[in-house]
Amino acid sequence: MLRNVINTRSIFPNQYAHCKKLTFIYRQVVFVFALICLSTHLSAQNNIATVEGRIIDKSGNPIPHATISRSGNHGSTEANDSGYFKLEIPSGIMITLSYDALNYRKERHNYLLNRGQTRAVVISLNSQVKRLRDVKVTDKKNGRDAAIITLDPNKAKFNPSPIGGVEGLIKTIVGSNNEMTSQYNVRGGNYDENLIYVNGFEIYKPFLVQNAQSEGLSFINADMVENIKFSNGGFQAKYGDKMSSVLDVTYKKPTENGGSAYVGLLEQGLHLEGISKNKKFTYLIGGRNRTNQNLVKSQATQGSYLPSSSDIQGYFTYDAGKNWQIDLLGNYSKTKFTFYPQSLQLATAVISPLYTSEINANFAFEGSEKDKYSTNFVGLTASKKVNNHLNLKWSLSHYGDRETQNSDITSVYSLSSSDNAYNQDAADVIGSGTNINYSRNNLKIDVWTAQHNGSYKKGNHYWQWGALIERQKVNSYLNQWTYLDSAGYSLPNNTSGNFQLNDAMYGDQSFVLTRTSGFIQDNIQWGDSSSFLIQPGVRYNYNDLNKQFLISPRVTFSYQPKNWKRDVNFHGSVGMYNQPPFYREMLRYDGSLNKNLKAQKSIQGTLGMDYQFHMMSRPAKWTTEAYYKSMTDVDIYDIDNVRIRYYGNNNAKAYAYGLETRLFGELVKDAESWISIGYMRTMEKINGLTNTTYQNAEGQTINSQTQDKQITDSTVSNAGWFRRPTDRRITLGMFFQDYLTTNKNAKVYLNTIYGSNLPYNVPGSTKYRNSLEIDPYFRVDIGFSTLLVDGSKPHKSHSPFRTFKHIWGTVEVFNLIDRSNTISYTLIKDYSNNLYPLPNRLTPRLLNFKIIAEW
Repeated sequence: MLRNVINTRSIFPNQYAHCKKLTFIYRQVVFVFALICLSTHLSAQNNIATVEGRIIDKSGNPIPHATISRSGNHGSTEANDSGYFKLEIPSGIMITLSYDALNYRKERHNYLLNRGQTRAVVISLNSQVKRLRDVKVTDKKNGRDAAIITLDPNKAKFNPSPIGGVEGLIKTIVGSNNEMTSQYNVRGGNYDENLIYVNGFEIYKPFLVQNAQSEGLSFINADMVENIKFSNGGFQAKYGDKMSSVLDVTYKKPTENGGSAYVGLLEQGLHLEGISKNKKFTYLIGGRNRTNQNLVKSQATQGSYLPSSSDIQGYFTYDAGKNWQIDLLGNYSKTKFTFYPQSLQLATAVISPLYTSEINANFAFEGSEKDKYSTNFVGLTASKKVNNHLNLKWSLSHYGDRETQNSDITSVYSLSSSDNAYNQDAADVIGSGTNINYSRNNLKIDVWTAQHNGSYKKGNHYWQWGALIERQKVNSYLNQWTYLDSAGYSLPNNTSGNFQLNDAMYGDQSFVLTRTSGFIQDNIQWGDSSSFLIQPGVRYNYNDLNKQFLISPRVTFSYQPKNWKRDVNFHGSVGMYNQPPFYREMLRYDGSLNKNLKAQKSIQGTLGMDYQFHMMSRPAKWTTEAYYKSMTDVDIYDIDNVRIRYYGNNNAKAYAYGLETRLFGELVKDAESWISIGYMRTMEKINGLTNTTYQNAEGQTINSQTQDKQITDSTVSNAGWFRRPTDRRITLGMFFQDYLTTNKNAKVYLNTIYGSNLPYNVPGSTKYRNSLEIDPYFRVDIGFSTLLVDGSKPHKSHSPFRTFKHIWGTVEVFNLIDRSNTISYTLIKDYSNNLYPLPNRLTPRLLNFKIIAEW
């Protein structure tokens, strides 16, 4: 199999060698990397000053576990139980320190100290009421949510991943089976079951994308992000109507002028931020450009790939006075994918329980594929702080999606026995044929939304509410089919002699619906001998297309004993999570829309605990959670690459259960790492689906091995439970950071993801539901970074780098072990209508280079 990629085999001569040898190579690379970078940093080691002191409230009481951090995320520390702290800072330049604690207003102070100088300070913080939003329980030691995963957005810049960004970090938590997409599965759900919010607005993605290589950029720009909160189930009533997860992202509100830029082989980006002189207006603007050409050109199918994706987005805030604030969020994204395939050679085939043929396949192509996807979003928010108890917010938004797919590709293939792959003798050819893949698809979607949210704090109660009205307009034109011709016979053939196409989708339909939804939720907290928080709430949802009214009560709780020596928090949830259908769920295999499709419904429960402790004298956190989902009115689906194809019927039920555990900690000081391990099982049962077996006169079940195939009797039985397309039993994710002991600015990042096998279904088939298997997914990515320019060091007045905070250089090796992971199967037939599954592989080992600058 030819691969047009950068050759790194000389660096890694034996990717399957013993683990000790990999460890030796890793150490050698780090050592050489350190020698290259060391000279630029030695002089910084002696330019140190110290700030130490105590953090107290206005009554003089100590504030334990307050956070003291340098601007630009260059270092931080935490006050002890008595409020004392000590932090080393560079000398000779102005340094800004931020002092922050839960329920207190943040303070900033500037320091300019001489080398070796120690400044003693006492910092007094003013108290303030903070909303208990996004909280199942507030961890008073570090301000984190006990049952919600909070991630550092700065790690997204250095996480070695082909897609990068926030979603790359999420995948180390939930697992993945495709490094080329920003989408992810959570606890047995599919991509469509995940909620994504940016500054309170729900975010959508294109609907017709069939391959990850043509997907384009994610909406979320990591350079603009301030907070990332992720819930993988059992979320609160204030979040929307989906069944799997919530990703809640907040963009920054700048406090100073600055920006950043990065240039890499896969992606380039620029962002600018600033604040007006009167501190009333802030702006945050980001633009990105991405080309997957280095990734897709390494695919098994040889040809000319021309992928491109770019976007621009902005977030603006204005302080209108009298406690009014106006926010504006906008985004425009455009993706193009052009492909001229030429040839494909596969030397092996997958052996499944149903198909035991091992073959070689050779394809020759003519034609092209040209896809275009463009989305735009604008959201306007006006918020009012009425008083210290009451906050109100009103929002308007519009999302627009325009998608076109045009393909006309003819492939000629031949199948031969494995012992004669490249000398296609007629006696060894077991099949040949022609495939034609044709599509002319157009989709136009507009979503207008108006919503109101509010909160009210009174005593131990913190009330939250919201109401939303949404107008959806969808225009869909689909004309897509596949023609199969094997040895001169069109497949499928029939006795009538009428011409038939395989996998044909036709549809020219449109609809408009109005959806209303809302919630009310209370957050009740007690704190005598323990800290107990309960969050009861209820959601409603109604749309005028299928006339279905849904009520979804939910309760989350957390309990933290105060008199325990160990810092342990228990949390759980129970509730109903219903998912009304959108365009893709309504779309059937034949291209028609089931406009009467009802919502998929689920009852879910979670129970878990968080334990915070010190490991190797450094902070660590261990979390574990068990969950169960019972689902009804399920709309079953197949997954092919990133394409989800629903059957468009509420004719199944399903369940999922599992256990997840994670360990967050610093294996080396000031470098957080984590490992996540999960077990999960999810199954489905299709209503009314049966299996029929046939017997001969001797009572033998007739199969391919039976001599007597004369049917004399038959037996009908219930088909029972099948594995769902997302039934991955074991997942493991790890993110690891390290640095040189002699230089903390020379770092290494290791990203590892493993997932056990997945079922795969013959598209449109229910007889042998999910009978094929995709091999386990295993991938290791590694990145090396060094600080090329340190803005904390003094520069000469004429230096071009004097305005930079820092400049980083990064080298990344994707798929370090060069494993050929499978994403799906190409299914081809011979003239006898026998089906042959051929694996579609993901990316091999690749190199990436990137420069990151901030000012």
